[in-house]
Amino acid sequence: MEFEQLIKRINELSRKSKAEGLTPAEKDEQTELRNEYRALVVGNLSSQLDSIKIKHPDGSITDVRKK
Repeated sequence: MEFEQLIKRINELSRKSKAEGLTPAEKDEQTELRNEYRALVVGNLSSQLDSIKIKHPDGSITDVRKK
């Protein structure tokens, strides 16, 4: 599912939950969608961290992810 569609559906279920409640199937769907969203966010953050490098005053460069 695309990111925008994922957020749209999560928001729909959230509004419905507040207004009238969710069926057990909708609660399961909401949990799965939230887990998928979290995985996308963590993956995105991870790839951003992989590309960050720190340049020290002595000119050396260190990758953020490597210790």
